[in-house]
Amino acid sequence: MGVLAGKNIVKKYGKETVLKNIDINLETGKIYGLIGRNGAGKTTLLSILTAQNPATEGTVTLDGEAVWENEKALSRICYSREISQVTMLGTNNLKVKEYLATAKAFYANWDEEYAKELIKLFKIDAGKRIRGLSKGMLSVVTIIVALASKAEITILDEPVAGLDIVAREQFYNLVIDEYANTGRTFIISTHIIEEAASLFERVIIIDGGEIKFEENTEDLLARAYRVSGSAEAVDKAVSGYKVYNTETIGGFKVAILLAEEPGIDFGEEVHIEPVSLQNLFYAMCKSAEKGA
Repeated sequence: MGVLAGKNIVKKYGKETVLKNIDINLETGKIYGLIGRNGAGKTTLLSILTAQNPATEGTVTLDGEAVWENEKALSRICYSREISQVTMLGTNNLKVKEYLATAKAFYANWDEEYAKELIKLFKIDAGKRIRGLSKGMLSVVTIIVALASKAEITILDEPVAGLDIVAREQFYNLVIDEYANTGRTFIISTHIIEEAASLFERVIIIDGGEIKFEENTEDLLARAYRVSGSAEAVDKAVSGYKVYNTETIGGFKVAILLAEEPGIDFGEEVHIEPVSLQNLFYAMCKSAEKGA
Protein backbone atom coordinates (compact mmCIF):
# COMPACT_ATOMS: atom_id res chain seq x y z
CA MET A 1 0.00 0.00 0.00
CA GLY A 2 1.45 3.34 -1.05
CA VAL A 3 1.54 6.51 1.03
CA LEU A 4 1.47 10.15 -0.05
CA ALA A 5 3.04 11.87 2.94
CA GLY A 6 3.65 15.44 3.99
CA LYS A 7 6.00 16.07 6.90
CA ASN A 8 6.35 19.33 8.80
CA ILE A 9 4.71 21.28 5.96
CA VAL A 10 4.85 25.04 6.42
CA LYS A 11 3.67 27.57 3.85
CA LYS A 12 4.20 31.29 4.23
CA TYR A 13 3.21 34.16 1.99
CA GLY A 14 5.24 37.08 3.26
CA LYS A 15 4.49 37.38 6.96
CA GLU A 16 1.32 35.26 6.76
CA THR A 17 1.64 31.59 7.68
CA VAL A 18 -1.02 29.65 5.75
CA LEU A 19 0.01 26.11 6.78
CA LYS A 20 1.57 25.33 10.16
CA ASN A 21 3.78 22.24 10.55
CA ILE A 22 1.35 19.83 8.95
CA ASP A 23 2.01 16.10 9.11
CA ILE A 24 -0.24 13.97 6.93
CA ASN A 25 -0.15 10.40 5.62
CA LEU A 26 -2.60 9.52 2.85
CA GLU A 27 -2.70 5.78 2.24
CA THR A 28 -3.60 4.61 -1.24
CA GLY A 29 -6.81 2.64 -1.69
CA LYS A 30 -9.04 4.97 0.35
CA ILE A 31 -11.48 7.83 -0.22
CA TYR A 32 -10.62 10.92 1.81
CA GLY A 33 -12.74 13.97 2.45
CA LEU A 34 -10.93 17.25 3.09
CA ILE A 35 -13.14 19.84 4.75
CA GLY A 36 -12.51 23.27 6.18
CA ARG A 37 -13.75 26.84 5.95
CA ASN A 38 -12.70 29.24 3.22
CA GLY A 39 -9.12 30.25 3.85
CA ALA A 40 -8.40 27.25 6.08
CA GLY A 41 -5.59 26.10 3.79
CA LYS A 42 -7.22 23.26 1.85
CA THR A 43 -6.20 24.29 -1.66
CA THR A 44 -2.74 25.33 -0.53
CA LEU A 45 -2.19 21.93 1.08
CA LEU A 46 -3.40 20.06 -2.00
CA SER A 47 -1.23 22.13 -4.31
CA ILE A 48 1.84 21.39 -2.18
CA LEU A 49 1.08 17.66 -1.97
CA THR A 50 0.93 17.58 -5.78
CA ALA A 51 4.07 19.69 -6.34
CA GLN A 52 2.18 22.58 -7.93
CA ASN A 53 3.26 24.89 -5.13
CA PRO A 54 6.54 24.67 -3.18
CA ALA A 55 6.39 24.37 0.60
CA THR A 56 8.28 26.99 2.59
CA GLU A 57 9.42 24.19 4.88
CA GLY A 58 8.89 20.43 5.01
CA THR A 59 8.83 17.54 2.55
CA VAL A 60 6.30 15.65 0.44
CA THR A 61 6.98 12.04 -0.56
CA LEU A 62 5.17 9.26 -2.37
CA ASP A 63 6.31 5.84 -1.18
CA GLY A 64 9.39 7.49 0.26
CA GLU A 65 10.41 9.36 -2.91
CA ALA A 66 10.27 13.15 -3.05
CA VAL A 67 7.38 14.37 -5.20
CA TRP A 68 8.89 17.74 -6.17
CA GLU A 69 10.26 17.60 -9.76
CA ASN A 70 9.85 13.81 -9.74
CA GLU A 71 8.13 12.83 -12.98
CA LYS A 72 7.76 9.21 -11.89
CA ALA A 73 5.91 10.14 -8.70
CA LEU A 74 3.82 12.86 -10.33
CA SER A 75 2.69 10.49 -13.10
CA ARG A 76 0.74 8.61 -10.40
CA ILE A 77 -1.15 11.71 -9.26
CA CYS A 78 -3.95 13.74 -10.87
CA TYR A 79 -4.89 17.04 -9.25
CA SER A 80 -8.05 18.35 -10.87
CA ARG A 81 -9.10 21.84 -9.84
CA GLU A 82 -11.21 24.70 -11.16
CA ILE A 83 -10.45 25.65 -14.76
CA SER A 84 -9.91 29.31 -15.50
CA GLN A 85 -11.65 30.89 -18.47
CA VAL A 86 -8.78 33.35 -18.64
CA THR A 87 -5.11 32.46 -19.12
CA MET A 88 -1.93 34.55 -19.07
CA LEU A 89 -2.38 34.87 -22.83
CA GLY A 90 -5.99 36.05 -22.62
CA THR A 91 -9.28 34.16 -22.76
CA ASN A 92 -9.14 30.36 -22.82
CA ASN A 93 -10.05 29.63 -26.45
CA LEU A 94 -9.48 25.87 -26.27
CA LYS A 95 -12.43 23.71 -27.12
CA VAL A 96 -13.42 21.10 -24.54
CA LYS A 97 -12.14 18.29 -26.77
CA GLU A 98 -8.82 20.14 -27.21
CA TYR A 99 -8.51 20.65 -23.48
CA LEU A 100 -9.12 16.93 -22.87
CA ALA A 101 -6.58 16.03 -25.56
CA THR A 102 -4.03 18.17 -23.71
CA ALA A 103 -4.88 16.43 -20.44
CA LYS A 104 -4.53 13.05 -22.14
CA ALA A 105 -0.88 13.79 -22.85
CA PHE A 106 -0.14 14.11 -19.14
CA TYR A 107 -1.63 10.83 -17.94
CA ALA A 108 -0.19 7.50 -19.05
CA ASN A 109 -3.33 5.60 -18.02
CA TRP A 110 -5.80 7.96 -19.71
CA ASP A 111 -9.00 6.13 -20.71
CA GLU A 112 -10.30 7.75 -23.90
CA GLU A 113 -13.43 5.62 -24.11
CA TYR A 114 -14.32 6.44 -20.53
CA ALA A 115 -13.84 10.15 -21.26
CA LYS A 116 -16.30 9.85 -24.17
CA GLU A 117 -18.80 8.07 -21.93
CA LEU A 118 -18.55 10.88 -19.36
CA ILE A 119 -19.06 13.53 -22.06
CA LYS A 120 -22.32 11.80 -23.01
CA LEU A 121 -23.40 11.24 -19.42
CA PHE A 122 -22.99 14.90 -18.46
CA LYS A 123 -24.30 16.12 -21.84
CA ILE A 124 -21.43 18.49 -22.46
CA ASP A 125 -20.68 19.85 -25.93
CA ALA A 126 -17.07 18.85 -26.65
CA GLY A 127 -16.92 21.43 -29.42
CA LYS A 128 -17.68 24.34 -27.11
CA ARG A 129 -14.85 26.61 -26.01
CA ILE A 130 -13.76 26.76 -22.37
CA ARG A 131 -14.36 30.51 -22.28
CA GLY A 132 -18.07 29.96 -22.98
CA LEU A 133 -18.79 27.30 -20.37
CA SER A 134 -20.96 27.87 -17.32
CA LYS A 135 -19.49 27.26 -13.86
CA GLY A 136 -21.25 23.90 -13.72
CA MET A 137 -19.87 22.79 -17.09
CA LEU A 138 -16.37 23.88 -16.06
CA SER A 139 -16.76 21.56 -13.07
CA VAL A 140 -17.86 18.76 -15.39
CA VAL A 141 -14.64 19.15 -17.40
CA THR A 142 -12.55 18.87 -14.22
CA ILE A 143 -14.48 15.74 -13.25
CA ILE A 144 -13.92 14.16 -16.67
CA VAL A 145 -10.18 14.87 -16.47
CA ALA A 146 -9.96 13.43 -12.95
CA LEU A 147 -11.88 10.24 -13.67
CA ALA A 148 -10.56 9.53 -17.17
CA SER A 149 -6.98 10.08 -16.01
CA LYS A 150 -7.21 6.73 -14.17
CA ALA A 151 -4.49 8.12 -11.92
CA GLU A 152 -3.66 6.03 -8.88
CA ILE A 153 -4.13 9.06 -6.62
CA THR A 154 -6.87 11.39 -7.82
CA ILE A 155 -7.46 14.71 -6.08
CA LEU A 156 -10.50 16.89 -6.76
CA ASP A 157 -10.80 20.40 -5.35
CA GLU A 158 -14.47 21.52 -5.09
CA PRO A 159 -15.52 19.23 -7.97
CA VAL A 160 -19.27 19.82 -7.73
CA ALA A 161 -19.26 23.64 -7.67
CA GLY A 162 -22.12 24.88 -9.81
CA LEU A 163 -23.59 21.43 -10.47
CA ASP A 164 -27.27 20.67 -9.90
CA ILE A 165 -28.35 17.83 -7.61
CA VAL A 166 -28.67 15.31 -10.46
CA ALA A 167 -25.14 15.95 -11.72
CA ARG A 168 -23.78 15.87 -8.18
CA GLU A 169 -25.36 12.47 -7.53
CA GLN A 170 -23.96 11.21 -10.83
CA PHE A 171 -20.50 12.30 -9.72
CA TYR A 172 -20.76 10.62 -6.32
CA ASN A 173 -21.91 7.37 -7.95
CA LEU A 174 -19.05 7.51 -10.45
CA VAL A 175 -16.50 7.89 -7.66
CA ILE A 176 -17.98 4.93 -5.78
CA ASP A 177 -17.96 2.79 -8.94
CA GLU A 178 -14.37 3.73 -9.79
CA TYR A 179 -13.21 3.06 -6.26
CA ALA A 180 -14.96 -0.31 -6.18
CA ASN A 181 -13.66 -1.35 -9.61
CA THR A 182 -10.08 -0.05 -9.43
CA GLY A 183 -9.17 0.69 -5.80
CA ARG A 184 -8.02 4.18 -6.80
CA THR A 185 -7.36 6.72 -4.08
CA PHE A 186 -9.63 9.76 -4.08
CA ILE A 187 -9.07 12.93 -2.07
CA ILE A 188 -12.07 15.24 -2.36
CA SER A 189 -12.22 18.78 -1.00
CA THR A 190 -15.77 20.09 -0.79
CA HIS A 191 -18.07 22.51 0.99
CA ILE A 192 -21.13 20.32 0.34
CA ILE A 193 -20.43 18.11 3.33
CA GLU A 194 -23.81 16.50 4.00
CA GLU A 195 -24.12 15.02 0.50
CA ALA A 196 -20.55 13.81 0.22
CA ALA A 197 -20.06 12.53 3.77
CA SER A 198 -21.15 8.98 2.93
CA LEU A 199 -18.33 8.79 0.35
CA PHE A 200 -15.56 9.48 2.82
CA GLU A 201 -13.83 6.51 4.39
CA ARG A 202 -11.59 8.97 6.20
CA VAL A 203 -12.11 12.65 6.91
CA ILE A 204 -9.50 15.37 7.29
CA ILE A 205 -10.64 18.54 9.03
CA ILE A 206 -8.36 21.55 8.59
CA ASP A 207 -8.73 24.90 10.32
CA GLY A 208 -6.39 27.86 10.56
CA GLY A 209 -3.70 26.07 8.61
CA GLU A 210 -3.65 23.10 11.00
CA ILE A 211 -5.14 19.61 10.73
CA LYS A 212 -7.53 19.16 13.63
CA PHE A 213 -8.66 15.61 12.78
CA GLU A 214 -7.63 12.88 10.36
CA GLU A 215 -9.72 9.87 11.24
CA ASN A 216 -12.00 7.12 9.99
CA THR A 217 -15.31 8.92 9.37
CA GLU A 218 -17.50 6.34 11.09
CA ASP A 219 -15.20 6.19 14.12
CA LEU A 220 -15.20 9.97 14.44
CA LEU A 221 -18.99 10.25 14.23
CA ALA A 222 -19.42 7.35 16.68
CA ARG A 223 -17.75 9.59 19.28
CA ALA A 224 -19.95 12.62 18.49
CA TYR A 225 -23.15 13.26 20.43
CA ARG A 226 -26.04 15.69 20.43
CA VAL A 227 -27.20 15.98 24.02
CA SER A 228 -30.47 17.81 24.72
CA GLY A 229 -32.80 18.43 27.62
CA SER A 230 -33.18 20.90 30.44
CA ALA A 231 -30.21 23.22 30.75
CA GLU A 232 -29.40 21.88 34.20
CA ALA A 233 -29.52 18.23 33.08
CA VAL A 234 -27.43 18.89 29.95
CA ASP A 235 -24.78 20.82 31.88
CA LYS A 236 -24.51 17.94 34.33
CA ALA A 237 -24.38 15.27 31.59
CA VAL A 238 -21.68 16.94 29.48
CA SER A 239 -19.46 18.03 32.33
CA GLY A 240 -15.91 16.85 31.69
CA TYR A 241 -16.38 16.35 27.93
CA LYS A 242 -15.13 18.46 25.00
CA VAL A 243 -18.22 20.50 24.12
CA TYR A 244 -18.00 22.28 20.76
CA ASN A 245 -21.24 24.18 20.69
CA THR A 246 -24.33 24.81 22.82
CA GLU A 247 -27.65 26.44 22.04
CA THR A 248 -30.22 27.43 24.63
CA ILE A 249 -33.89 28.30 24.13
CA GLY A 250 -35.58 29.17 27.40
CA GLY A 251 -34.80 26.32 29.75
CA PHE A 252 -34.03 23.87 26.90
CA LYS A 253 -30.42 23.27 25.92
CA VAL A 254 -28.58 21.40 23.16
CA ALA A 255 -24.88 20.54 23.26
CA ILE A 256 -22.66 19.01 20.57
CA LEU A 257 -19.66 17.18 21.96
CA LEU A 258 -16.91 14.76 21.04
CA ALA A 259 -16.02 12.03 23.52
CA GLU A 260 -12.86 9.92 23.64
CA GLU A 261 -14.85 6.77 22.86
CA PRO A 262 -18.27 5.67 21.58
CA GLY A 263 -21.11 4.23 23.66
CA ILE A 264 -21.18 6.83 26.42
CA ASP A 265 -24.13 6.65 28.86
CA PHE A 266 -25.16 10.19 29.69
CA GLY A 267 -28.05 9.14 31.90
CA GLU A 268 -31.82 9.16 31.51
CA GLU A 269 -32.39 12.86 32.12
CA VAL A 270 -31.13 13.90 28.67
CA HIS A 271 -31.91 12.86 25.11
CA ILE A 272 -29.01 11.55 22.98
CA GLU A 273 -28.84 11.68 19.17
CA PRO A 274 -26.11 11.00 16.60
CA VAL A 275 -24.40 13.94 14.90
CA SER A 276 -23.85 14.29 11.15
CA LEU A 277 -20.42 15.25 9.82
CA GLN A 278 -21.78 18.61 8.69
CA ASN A 279 -23.26 19.39 12.11
CA LEU A 280 -20.07 18.33 13.88
CA PHE A 281 -18.02 20.53 11.57
CA TYR A 282 -20.40 23.46 12.17
CA ALA A 283 -20.09 22.99 15.92
CA MET A 284 -16.28 22.92 15.64
CA CYS A 285 -16.36 26.15 13.65
CA LYS A 286 -18.56 27.83 16.26
CA SER A 287 -16.18 26.69 18.98
CA ALA A 288 -13.22 28.13 17.05
CA GLU A 289 -15.05 31.46 16.66
CA LYS A 290 -15.54 31.61 20.42
CA GLY A 291 -11.90 30.72 20.98
CA ALA A 292 -12.87 27.63 22.94
